[in-house]
Amino acid sequence: MKKLLLFFVILFTVQSFAQFQNFPRPGNGEVSGGLGLNWIDGDLYYAFHFTPEIAFANFGVGLDLQLDISSKGNIRKENFNEFSDYLSIIRYLRYGVKNDPLFVKLGALDYYSLGHGSIMYNYNNSPGFDARKAGLIVDIDFGEFGFESIYSRFGEAGVVGLRGFVRPLKFTSVGDMPIIGNLEVGATYAGDFNDKAGIISGYYNQTTNNFVSLTDGGSTNIIGFDLGLPVINTSMLNAELYFDYAKILDFGSGAAAGFIVNLNALGAVKATAKLERRFNGDNYIPSYFNSLYEVERFNLDTSAVVPFPRTKAQQLQAAANMSNGFYGELGVSVLNMFDIIGSYQRLDKNPTSGILHLGTEIAPEDVSFVVRAGYDKINIQDEKDLFTLDDRSYLFFELGYKPMPYLIVSLVYSWMFTPLRGADDTIIGYEPQKRIEPRVSFVYPFNF
Repeated sequence: MKKLLLFFVILFTVQSFAQFQNFPRPGNGEVSGGLGLNWIDGDLYYAFHFTPEIAFANFGVGLDLQLDISSKGNIRKENFNEFSDYLSIIRYLRYGVKNDPLFVKLGALDYYSLGHGSIMYNYNNSPGFDARKAGLIVDIDFGEFGFESIYSRFGEAGVVGLRGFVRPLKFTSVGDMPIIGNLEVGATYAGDFNDKAGIISGYYNQTTNNFVSLTDGGSTNIIGFDLGLPVINTSMLNAELYFDYAKILDFGSGAAAGFIVNLNALGAVKATAKLERRFNGDNYIPSYFNSLYEVERFNLDTSAVVPFPRTKAQQLQAAANMSNGFYGELGVSVLNMFDIIGSYQRLDKNPTSGILHLGTEIAPEDVSFVVRAGYDKINIQDEKDLFTLDDRSYLFFELGYKPMPYLIVSLVYSWMFTPLRGADDTIIGYEPQKRIEPRVSFVYPFNF
């Protein structure tokens, strides 16, 4: 079952530069909701979803209410056992979209990157339905200078990031020159202030439901700088050369050099590609804050006789003899009918260095089927490992049929993460969670 679903995901997906954004256009909206049966790790629930979206001018709002009700009529505890669960009903409030002069988003932060992604790439602040968080993004580009910023979660300490950039030649007469005038210089700081961000060792006492002998290295802090030079900048084609350097404080450093190409063929076909060579020193992990960072930060290994934490800080400390490697991305969007996106990393001499991100949405208005899929996996050993769902994987897959224009009958399969909680109900780790949901959804687009 797992391998078959993975096959369909990869069949419909190729590598890509960035997550495509499919917000409603200004003056448009969508009322959507659905009913279904939801098997969560084998337990049956009746599921209800209400996920409307609306956009007016540059503003947009999206809601995400999800209820799982047991056969006894009780709402599943993990739906609403934290304040963030109630806050996450507002999936997002936004102004603009990524790469606009002003982009602000409050709510779920999906696949966010700072700069070229050497420090933070495709970061996701919510590892599963049971651990949804609300954060904030503010990006401003004044032309001559600007910044990108992220605050990962309200209500508790987490990941923060800030990249400031300047185009220094814009302040001179040279700034009007076609190529050199757009030279961009950036500096980045990103850190994790969660109380488990720097845990190196320890074990879990199952009698008292507490961790014992934790060795804490404190917060994780990363600084970096980057250079970017657009060599082609037209309405149809953009190409940029770049160089990044990053230093993880108290650990190692690394660099990356590459190019990014964006194609816009009269609005009908959009494509983007990126190829990067990574130069990694010891005790350094590129794109440290990645799509599964919230799970990697601190996770309890319950397979041992005495459970112990597995952490991202441990990976960083053990990252000796790191090798260089390549990173590639590719994406295509055609007539707003389908998007195909993804990315892949492989280091030269590290057999467990593979990192894969895949995703697609095929939902043309005049076609009777719908396919949506997303897949992330880290620490990939070989090609066979790609087809295994485990604690290094994140998958969403929906295959649907439209018997009527506003009705979708679909099967949703997801492999995400649910929190493990200690005696005081705090999250002490995550474990994989499988959901299988046949559902009937009503989707009604409108404009005003």
